[in-house]
Amino acid sequence: MMKKTLLTQAMTVFMANIMYSAKKKKNKQDKDDKDRGNEVEVKQELFENLKNSIQQFKKEAEEKISIHEKSIVEFKARILNEKSEDKVKYEKKIARLEQKISILKKMLNNYIEDGQSNWTFFKNDFNFAMEEFEKALKDFSFINFQLNI
Repeated sequence: MMKKTLLTQAMTVFMANIMYSAKKKKNKQDKDDKDRGNEVEVKQELFENLKNSIQQFKKEAEEKISIHEKSIVEFKARILNEKSEDKVKYEKKIARLEQKISILKKMLNNYIEDGQSNWTFFKNDFNFAMEEFEKALKDFSFINFQLNI
């Protein structure tokens, strides 16, 4: 009888241990599933933030480009009455400005959303190109201002 009781107790402890391990394993699996769900939500939020950042940047860049295009049109109108030798010189400079702005527009339109690191690289590259364009535009404006065109 004692053996039976001892065997029953051992079996009870063994079964309790199995049930406890199974419950612990299920709780860990539930926690892992919840963590994976949170991770997906965080990744989605980061993706949305990146997408919004890109859209905002593109909008602001397009506005700047539009303003610069208007300046170029104004310069073209101002040089119409210039002497032919000066006019040719200014038209060449304006053509270079138009080419640079065209490159900026292509860069902006051809960008494909491809992760944070590529976005950062593109944004830095684009900003550098925009600064170079704005410097050339400013230099041209300064020359025109001095000559009273």
